[in-house]
Amino acid sequence: MARPDKAAAVAELTDQFRSSNAAVLTEYRGLTVAQLKELRRSLGENAQYAVVKNTLTKIAANEAGIDTLDDLFAGPTAVAFITGDPVESAKGLRDFAKDNPNLIIKGGVLDGKALSADEIKKLADLESREVLLAKLAGAMKGKQTQAAQLFQALPSKFVRTAEALRAKRAEQGGAGTPAPADAEVAE
Repeated sequence: MARPDKAAAVAELTDQFRSSNAAVLTEYRGLTVAQLKELRRSLGENAQYAVVKNTLTKIAANEAGIDTLDDLFAGPTAVAFITGDPVESAKGLRDFAKDNPNLIIKGGVLDGKALSADEIKKLADLESREVLLAKLAGAMKGKQTQAAQLFQALPSKFVRTAEALRAKRAEQGGAGTPAPADAEVAE
């Protein structure tokens, strides 16, 4: 029978896996307490970084329906539970790992899909959600402007063509069919 403290730890980790958008597993061997504190700050306010026991975390991940991480629970492990924008936290991990080679990104999970360490680094290379939404809005606005110009160009082109025909007829001295003003006078 499991001890109550371990059962509570598993339940808490299971809740964190279920409530997180993403979780990134790292190896922290060789990092000082001050460096871990700096790492926690660099992850942003939407992430919680916790040093965990492999066996309990593996059980919690399996209870949360995540069985793709089983191979990553070897050696000292810490998990970054990300509840907000995963790109911001992935950038924090990547940048911290550049400055501190003792931090090793093992892999993770994003919305139930397993991610390798390389995929997490690619995620970190993405622009933030706000920037991507702004670019999308700009592209949509550009397309709307383009459509408005196209719809405005058709009547404008028709008017220019009609004016060119009128000018050409006036140049030719009114040969051919009478102009609408001439037709009214004739009646």
